[in-house]
Amino acid sequence: MSTALTIVESPMPPAVRQQDGDADLVRTWLGRHESKHTRDNYARQARRYIAYVDRPLRELRASDVLSYLATLLAQTPATRANATAALKSLFSFGHDIGYLPLNVGKVVKAPAVKNTLAERIMSEADATRLIALVPGPRNRALLTLAYGGGLRASEVCALRWLDLAAREGAGQVTVFGKGGKTRVVLLSVNTWKVLAAIRGDALPDTVVFASRKGDALSRVQLHRIVKAAAARAGLSADVSAHWLRHAHASHSLDRGAPIHLVQATLGHASVATTGRYTHARPSDSSARYLGV
Repeated sequence: MSTALTIVESPMPPAVRQQDGDADLVRTWLGRHESKHTRDNYARQARRYIAYVDRPLRELRASDVLSYLATLLAQTPATRANATAALKSLFSFGHDIGYLPLNVGKVVKAPAVKNTLAERIMSEADATRLIALVPGPRNRALLTLAYGGGLRASEVCALRWLDLAAREGAGQVTVFGKGGKTRVVLLSVNTWKVLAAIRGDALPDTVVFASRKGDALSRVQLHRIVKAAAARAGLSADVSAHWLRHAHASHSLDRGAPIHLVQATLGHASVATTGRYTHARPSDSSARYLGV
């Protein structure tokens, strides 16, 4: 008489199931964010918090969040604000989809952070010098477009020649930007000439700014190019590719460009974001009317 072998699966412990659910929640939450920079930052913040509490997220209370944030008091306000924003986002998302019974992030307030935008806006003369001193035509065109078009680093790196088109003696560039939104930016005659000069016989589907391997430049490579240009021009070591975008916004507003036009060119979702530049570099002040 043969005996059949019966395999009875042991139920998975609740703690294990909960951990899997937490991991799925974090993955889904991260996937909602378009920016790779945001995803990487939020993933890092979530890992640190989960490692600290070492308990399933459904069991946590507001006191756990406050306790964790208290460990960051020695950090800068910006660092603490960053961590707070990430956790509040995670808890809100988890509660909204019904996974977390409570939104424990509601009681947490991010620390006030000084607006340092003004410190990251170079003068028009500095921006011009930074670009003019770049030795190679490819890199000079790269920084000219970043500044002249107000493009994000990721947008510049992803461009292909089919994204550029001549128009009325100058040209335009079609940008697939943040949030999966497409916008068209008209370029100045000078910016267009600098770009056209480096095309040669490149095919339409070829990347505009290729690396030595022939693929698109990475943001890290672009960052290095900007750092080298800043050093060559005697500017701050803090200068980054995004500083050129800040400079575009500030300088165009200084020259009288309407704020809604600057908003559309930069692809800001809200005019309030563009308005930060008017606050960072106001055109007048009541202090100038005093006799001291």
